[in-house]
Amino acid sequence: QLQLVESGGGLVQPGGSLRLSCVASGFTLDFYAIGWFRQAPGKEREGVSCISSSGGSTNYADSVKGRFTISRDNAKNTVYLQMNSLKPEDTAVYYCAAEPDRSYTSRYECYADPGPYSNWGQGTQVTVSS
Repeated sequence: QLQLVESGGGLVQPGGSLRLSCVASGFTLDFYAIGWFRQAPGKEREGVSCISSSGGSTNYADSVKGRFTISRDNAKNTVYLQMNSLKPEDTAVYYCAAEPDRSYTSRYECYADPGPYSNWGQGTQVTVSS
């Protein structure tokens, strides 16, 4: 059974940092693009960042550029989201999602929108508050 499990969320003060992890079980992430998304109460799910299966391509939402960094460790079957300089508006449930490569060129693609992703985790809560 394919499963994604997020962890690392919590309560942090503005300006603080958190590192989220997304661990896959039941399949290897080597040939999957991974996206991180978030959803705040009353708002639609929005893309935060994504990384191609090769790791060579990444994408960030304008709201997190320069503050968040996505990375992957295929040996650990894990993708990370390092979040620095956190702001109250970053408060949300964060989800990771995985989509298998569709072709050789897909190795260098990832998707900023949630639509293409077929595998989702349950989410981890991030709260930024003083």
